[in-house]
Amino acid sequence: MTNSASANIRDEDLSPEESKFEATLRPARLEDYIGQKKVKENLRVFMKAALKRREALDHILLTGPPGVGKTTLSHIVANEMGASLKSTAGPIIDKAGDLAGILTNLEEGDVLFIDEIHRLNPAIEEILYPAMEDYSIDIMIGQGTAARSIKLELPKFTLVGATTRPGMITAPLRGRFGIIFHLDFYGIDELQTICERSANILNVEVDEQGAKEIARRGRGTPRIVNRLLRRVRDFAEVDHDGEINEAVAADALNRMEVDEYGLDERDAKLLKTIIEKYDGGPVGLGTLSAAINEERDSIEEIIEPYLLQIGFLNRTPRGRMATRLAFEHFELPVPPRTLQNPTLFPE
Repeated sequence: MTNSASANIRDEDLSPEESKFEATLRPARLEDYIGQKKVKENLRVFMKAALKRREALDHILLTGPPGVGKTTLSHIVANEMGASLKSTAGPIIDKAGDLAGILTNLEEGDVLFIDEIHRLNPAIEEILYPAMEDYSIDIMIGQGTAARSIKLELPKFTLVGATTRPGMITAPLRGRFGIIFHLDFYGIDELQTICERSANILNVEVDEQGAKEIARRGRGTPRIVNRLLRRVRDFAEVDHDGEINEAVAADALNRMEVDEYGLDERDAKLLKTIIEKYDGGPVGLGTLSAAINEERDSIEEIIEPYLLQIGFLNRTPRGRMATRLAFEHFELPVPPRTLQNPTLFPE
């Protein structure tokens, strides 16, 4: 994996070192959480009301692209509610007994965080329904004709589910979440504030323009901004005087092949493949996956969302198409059919 591509990975793919680094920078209280203003304000009200009634907070579903703060919010919910946080992930839970074990070990008021909840096995998902609705689960005891079902009562808990693919959440599961929030990409000003806060925690000297340059290339994602800050710090300490200003940040990011839009090697490879091999598209996801040797899930969950956000890519019923902005970014001639179709490029 290249330096630039390493910015785009999911929570479940983090190394222990990266997880520890993110935990260091993660805000513990809602007042320290930057961005997502509407989500933050509504969550404050819901938590305060639950505490006032001395009830467990309703179950929460968090949707949005990787790295925008879903895991951080789950930690904040637990901290603000004075509860313990138990974490797991959809792909990790292989058997019904695994989930039953987690649920029966919860204590009153605990927060259970399930990342990538859309990847739960349907049979396992069935166990969650009564657990979320009635705070109970049915367990089979014995085998064959001697088998019988017993109901176990669970303590009142809060499930926080996170997903990058909300469309894959089944209707029965979605319907059991009382609170649903969508976390979107961040603006440059918010990312600059996050960069400056992280630099302060890490004792890194960065001026306003240096933080802004990192934020500008951070793909609208706090996690990526924090990782770029670490790498820019390395360049600043080795090849400069240790302080990060605009010139130092730009030099470091250019050497890491992160361009002014925050596009890295994988982004450029995907867009150029569509443009150069398939005349700008449309090209099917399966074909594109094979052409660039990337998993379909990685394209849909990690690469595409930001390219769609900045208007470089368009999804059509016939496949993916590069927009006029993408052609212009790579200084390539725009095909006449792209110019003639106003739906393929934003103004």
